[in-house]
Amino acid sequence: MKKIIIISPYFGHWPEWFPLYIESCSLNPTIQWLFYTDCNIPETGPSNITFVPISFENYKNKVSKTLNIKFTTNNSYKLCDLRPCYGKIHQDDIAGFDFYGYGDIDVIYGNLRKFLTPKVLNHQLISSHWDRLSGHFCLFRNNEMMINAYQKIPNWQQLITDEQHHGIDESKYSKVFLRHKKYPAWARKLYSLTSPYQRNNYFQEQYSTILSPKPWHNGNWEHPEIWHWKDGQLTNDQDGEREFMYLHFMNWKSSTWLDKRRGETAAWENLKQLNHVPAGKEHNGFTINRSGFYPLE
Repeated sequence: MKKIIIISPYFGHWPEWFPLYIESCSLNPTIQWLFYTDCNIPETGPSNITFVPISFENYKNKVSKTLNIKFTTNNSYKLCDLRPCYGKIHQDDIAGFDFYGYGDIDVIYGNLRKFLTPKVLNHQLISSHWDRLSGHFCLFRNNEMMINAYQKIPNWQQLITDEQHHGIDESKYSKVFLRHKKYPAWARKLYSLTSPYQRNNYFQEQYSTILSPKPWHNGNWEHPEIWHWKDGQLTNDQDGEREFMYLHFMNWKSSTWLDKRRGETAAWENLKQLNHVPAGKEHNGFTINRSGFYPLE
């Protein structure tokens, strides 16, 4: 079985739903997660999650030294622009793994191995979007070419050291691996012959992000808004027994990326409490909806 590690530097405060996130990770025991963080480290946690205590300043120093740049931002969200460099920054941490990757923590995972099959893991890159790298979940084969691929981003040093967030992990990094995405499949395959970065990549839409400006897998614009997690399986009230790789609930959490046709305010923005699942009961399962997280009935 191919070994996978997901790297998630995170600084500040854990979100309210973090115990539920951890629970969904724990039911993927063959995948490892690595957090560099200054947050409180849980006293008990699954063996497939490693927490490395570090201050934000010391982590920035690590980045600066490894990449030979001056990474001095005070905005932890800027770490998203570092994601293409995680393989380089954490090269020691990923030793011995077949794949490394990055992801968000505003997600709940389903059974990842059901989607990351041996056939899928024959590719050098796996994205959960059909048309770009997905910042909330993406995997790369652990080799020198992929580790250093960030250097193919034009002006990458300037983009990373600039205080502004540029979304490098999706927009600009995608162009290294996927050009002319609107071309027909045969034309994209022909173009891929010009670059090893364009070959053997897996871009497959997993319909993970609800309320995005895209139709659902059935062509319907009504996205499911009641989701269930139980025993590592993620389903919803609209798709029957069909399982999903993960739920990315960004557009419930914040209106920053919310399609304005769906409203001006995200469902959770004015809620005082999101997590209604009693501590220690996460393993019994839970429901996720427009009002937050609730015990599974």
